[in-house]
Amino acid sequence: MATITRCALAKKLRDNFGFTTPQSNRLVDAIFNEICESLIKGEEVKFSRFGTFKILDKSARIARNPKTGEAAIVSARRVATFRPCSEFRDRVSINK
Repeated sequence: MATITRCALAKKLRDNFGFTTPQSNRLVDAIFNEICESLIKGEEVKFSRFGTFKILDKSARIARNPKTGEAAIVSARRVATFRPCSEFRDRVSINK
């Protein structure tokens, strides 16, 4: 199984659209920076026919270690979530 990296995305842009290597690297970085900045501001990032990224604020809670049963406090935190759209789910479904 291959991993898609920033470098691989930049190479695709270079090969498919004729950008230079520095141009394609800057474009990929600009896209990811814009996504991150929007999420930091609390905005949803929606990609048509792909899905939605958003930040959830989770409050502090008490959890238990499943092995020992010992209680532990899980601190409040922000987590990034991704919800794929139905078209995306249909395309990657292995049940077809």
